[in-house]
Amino acid sequence: MERHIPIRLGMVGGGAGALIGNVHRIAARLDGQYDLVAGALSSTAEKSAQSAAAVGIAADRSYGDFEEMARAEAARDDGIEAVAICTPNHLHFPAAKAFLAQGIHVICDKPMTVSLDQARELAELVRTSDALFVLTHNYSAYPQIRQARAMIERGDLGAVRLVQVEYAQDWLTEPSDSKQAEWRGDPAKAGAGGAIGDIGTHAFQLAHFVTGMAPDQIAADLSSFVPGRKLDDNANILMRYASGARGMLWASQVAPGTENGLKLRVYGDKGGLEWSHEVPETLWFTPFGQPAQKLRRNGPGTAPGLGRLSRTPTGHPEGYLEGFANIYTEAALAIRARQAGQAAPEGLAMPGVDDGLEGLFFIDACIRSNAQNAAFVKVMK
Repeated sequence: MERHIPIRLGMVGGGAGALIGNVHRIAARLDGQYDLVAGALSSTAEKSAQSAAAVGIAADRSYGDFEEMARAEAARDDGIEAVAICTPNHLHFPAAKAFLAQGIHVICDKPMTVSLDQARELAELVRTSDALFVLTHNYSAYPQIRQARAMIERGDLGAVRLVQVEYAQDWLTEPSDSKQAEWRGDPAKAGAGGAIGDIGTHAFQLAHFVTGMAPDQIAADLSSFVPGRKLDDNANILMRYASGARGMLWASQVAPGTENGLKLRVYGDKGGLEWSHEVPETLWFTPFGQPAQKLRRNGPGTAPGLGRLSRTPTGHPEGYLEGFANIYTEAALAIRARQAGQAAPEGLAMPGVDDGLEGLFFIDACIRSNAQNAAFVKVMK
């Protein structure tokens, strides 16, 4: 990969004790495309300074809040060119808005915002800004997910008939007072969706990304199994597509024995595909009436152009961190092209503001359907 002067990166959130902050920092460093130089990493200036020192950010580039950071960095000749937003959901919108207003590119965790109104406003801000907005749906950057997408695009499955996607975890099976569980269970911080917002949006985006289809109608049965929990911890969702295809989505954080069970199955009139996050380097393709084919990352049958998503030889496992890194590196390529006044390189497929809007349309439809006893409702556009 061609080397450049690293993009100056800032970070909002992701301080001490925040798992996702370390994930973003590792992903940004993996291909040498970014240099983390500034941050508002925690909720107070003191905590931010402690977190900044721990990750090598100079004291004068540690800020007490993101608005101060956006103004100060935009005024510097060596100010940040992009910012990673790694906060709880309720801060995604105001933080992204602050940096976009300064012309600073934004790389944001999902879901994009906590409400559909915020998502629409942010989408309009992005469309009128010179800055890019990238959403870290990292699973869509796995090589075998890109392979599945390419195969469906070229017609290997024929007309898609069935889409099945699930994301199951067990970490909220019992009440929890952990920091991660606390904000995810608070509607003011997480938004209207619990499991549907946290992991359901990942499953929804993955199915949409691979098939190129978004459902026209959904019927959602949402449950909160743990007493006192304010947001859903399990969702069973039926999906109807305008093409006539049908789908099912299951998202659960109360399924004992599961760890990070993201799975996708797509079936057409000529064959089927199956992928599991826990075995991410294998994609199974079964042409109708023929033996199943085991397609391995960067192995025989890999679609043209996908080799750039792999860093190690086949058989040397890659996964979660590398998927995040692929998003960051595609964002870097797009940022450099924008800075040079050029079109983004062909083949980039990192999620953006439209994916974020789709995620909020999904959450909104789930809430409306559940309120109507799981009746089918139109997904808003």
